[in-house]
Amino acid sequence: MRSGDQMLQHLVEKSALDEEFRHQLLADPKAAISAELDITIPESMTIQVHQSDMQTVHLALPPDPHITEEQLEAISAGLCCCW
Repeated sequence: MRSGDQMLQHLVEKSALDEEFRHQLLADPKAAISAELDITIPESMTIQVHQSDMQTVHLALPPDPHITEEQLEAISAGLCCCW
């Protein structure tokens, strides 16, 4: 099983080499990621892909450390990944 960091690295590297995949990732991230990594992404999870340029930088903060019991159970069950 790959870690979230490994999956993210794979997606970033592929998007740099494969223009069609990059467009799919921007247009429909869930479908592109599900197909590429052969994983099921829960309906409740939202994925946003942003493309940086010379004028815009995106900063992704880690999840809030104050998670609910339900979120902890989902993480423990492997239903959630936090990159």
